[in-house]
Amino acid sequence: MRAKKVVVVGLVQGVGFRPFIDRLARRLKVAGYVRNVGGSEVEIWVEGEEGVLEEFVKRLVSERPPPAFIEELRVEDVEPEGYSGFTIKPSGYDFKARSNIPPDLAMCHDCLLEVLNPEDRRYGYPFNSCAWCGPRFSMIYRVPYDRENTSMRKYQLCDECTLEYRDPENLRRYHAQGISCPRDGPRLLLLDRNGSVVDEKSPIETAAKLVEEGGIVAVKGVGGFHLAALATSDDVVAQLRARKRRPRKPFAIMGIDTVVLRRLVYITEEDEELLNSHQAPILLLPKREDTPVSPLVSPGLSHEGVFVAYTPLHYLLLRATRDKFLIMTSGNVSGEPMCRSEECAFRELKNVADYFLVHDREVVHRVDDSVVRKTNGRYVLLRRSRGYAPLWIRLPQRLRRNVVAFGGDLNNTIAVGFEDKVVVSPYVGDLDEVETVSELRGYLEFLIASYRVSREDLVVVSDKHPGYVSTALAREYSRETGARLVTVQHHLSHVLSVVGDHRLNGRVAGLAIDGLGWGDDGTIWGGEVIVVDTEKGLYQRVASIRPVPLTGDADTLRPLRVFAGLMTLRGYSEEELVRVLRRIGVGEREYGELLLVRRLVEKGLYRPASSTGRLIDVVSAVLGVCRERSYEGEPAIRLEAEAFRGEYADPPEVKLYEENGVLRLDTWSYVEWLLDKLDEPRPVIARTFLESLGENLGRLLVESTRGLGVGSEVAVSGGAAVNEFIVRGLERVLRGEGLKLLLPSRVPPNDEGVSFGQVVYCLFSEDCG
Repeated sequence: MRAKKVVVVGLVQGVGFRPFIDRLARRLKVAGYVRNVGGSEVEIWVEGEEGVLEEFVKRLVSERPPPAFIEELRVEDVEPEGYSGFTIKPSGYDFKARSNIPPDLAMCHDCLLEVLNPEDRRYGYPFNSCAWCGPRFSMIYRVPYDRENTSMRKYQLCDECTLEYRDPENLRRYHAQGISCPRDGPRLLLLDRNGSVVDEKSPIETAAKLVEEGGIVAVKGVGGFHLAALATSDDVVAQLRARKRRPRKPFAIMGIDTVVLRRLVYITEEDEELLNSHQAPILLLPKREDTPVSPLVSPGLSHEGVFVAYTPLHYLLLRATRDKFLIMTSGNVSGEPMCRSEECAFRELKNVADYFLVHDREVVHRVDDSVVRKTNGRYVLLRRSRGYAPLWIRLPQRLRRNVVAFGGDLNNTIAVGFEDKVVVSPYVGDLDEVETVSELRGYLEFLIASYRVSREDLVVVSDKHPGYVSTALAREYSRETGARLVTVQHHLSHVLSVVGDHRLNGRVAGLAIDGLGWGDDGTIWGGEVIVVDTEKGLYQRVASIRPVPLTGDADTLRPLRVFAGLMTLRGYSEEELVRVLRRIGVGEREYGELLLVRRLVEKGLYRPASSTGRLIDVVSAVLGVCRERSYEGEPAIRLEAEAFRGEYADPPEVKLYEENGVLRLDTWSYVEWLLDKLDEPRPVIARTFLESLGENLGRLLVESTRGLGVGSEVAVSGGAAVNEFIVRGLERVLRGEGLKLLLPSRVPPNDEGVSFGQVVYCLFSEDCG
């Protein structure tokens, strides 16, 4: 008789792993126990013959439940203790090893079949789930993942659910912590704006009828509220935009399944697999020409954001509608976090939604929908949340200290680093609202407690921008904990997010292309070539695009202001500027503001910004594609949509020049070319500009890194790194030089990835001690 103790690290809590181990042990007739322990890992003790124990370990890896994954097995030979059978022990709070906190998982096919089967006792039940699917992170108070540690603890299992829970042969419900049924689970109600009950017997059917009649319904899902509305009615979409104060930012469309979604967008087999995965993200796909969706859902865009019903509640609501698809957008007023409680919903959405479809299960953690797009054939995350977070990302080596990174102010996430792992929080949002800052602190406290990150020997990391809210929060946390505070340049963090994601080492060439970030020289950066040396812990900015002048925050909202500043720097007189403005269709009412910008630039009252984002915005504005930004990245997103309709033709010649030891890309060449091309088709100009910009950024990187001993893999990140045509042009040049372009795959290229890059900085830099 032999014995082994096995500690399993990975995604092994909340996915039916212990019941699976129990069944496997019974089949192989080994004795012992399995239990969850306090670091989100699983501990197994098995006793039996050596060959059988080896078979047990082999099969626990090969036959694991569908959502589970194993990153590490710690197998130790121990002395047998004489167990007579195998049991699932109560969870322990002792700490064996850190493991993954389970994310929310989309509804599985088996649970859906039960909901649709009139003979099943869960027929029509909107909260059906099992060991393989359903809410996890959104309802967990603390680890380990047990029912009493989640918001399901208020629901006592009925006799039938108890039998399922205790039945070792019940593959999906044996010891499944989140299960329930119509007799013992959450309750659904339909309320009006005043909180009065409209329907408690058939709330889903009534809600669907009200949506069909043009109403807007706030739907409480697993991670917070959605706003559901008809996607085929211009009037309804316009009303939703007015109420939500969201003039043009696209809404997402939820369909009952991919069969329905194929009526709206073009879907490949690979796309379908992702849409139907455990993550079930919103996926941006090309619109069909004959789509029935109102053009007001995503005005001026070539792609629609679509996703499938990932809970029974959403599925049943969509099934009761005519179209079988609806707008399903975040339940908030633009700029504020998505509501996760009824209190928030009735306070913030009272003038947005007509009705409220609510349930009595608490949403412990707000979890937004994840968003994915394709860029030059590869999937790229735009928002990492439901289904992906808070799964950790492994680093190529161990951190010397525990790290807490506060990210940036836009698209904020926070990250906690320990051992060789980084846990990036779900999407938090922009830190210009008190509620968003509160969400950040909540995620931080939960992750620190769950992973037992000691405050001793801790490093706190922030962006270098002295005015960021995230920087102030990092300073405050550093004072509270007595931890060392380290600041990291914004675009270096972008590059390092790719370095850490792809486990690169040595001298790495990186390209960061985005909007704005505080530069090491006190100017604003946003189009930088940075060489990182991971072995020496050093970095160098070797190239940049030519700066544009910024006179204030309004320049990011109205990019013609940047254009007026550029024309001024180029020597255009007031009369010449007015002639150009008249030529591109700018009304006289706007002249005053633009001429004021001209005078500010003449007096030197501006800050230079080597910003890729602002350059793209200028082109978008001059072409008349987008002259006022109503959401982050709008001018660039709409310019890309225009480019999808054009051909690549007659690119400009763009000069490279050196200035103060930095190689520059002369962005003025693009403005001169643009003014010469205004009579040509707009889609052709848009595509040629973007693809040529990618090519010339490639030239800039290649020329500035010659002789510096960089490797063959190039790290590319930043908000503009998802642009289809920039990446096409960039990749074409790099491939011609024998270089491989890498985008981040497990974090978004936008500012959501900054916190991850800040932790990676501490992997290499002596600043972190």
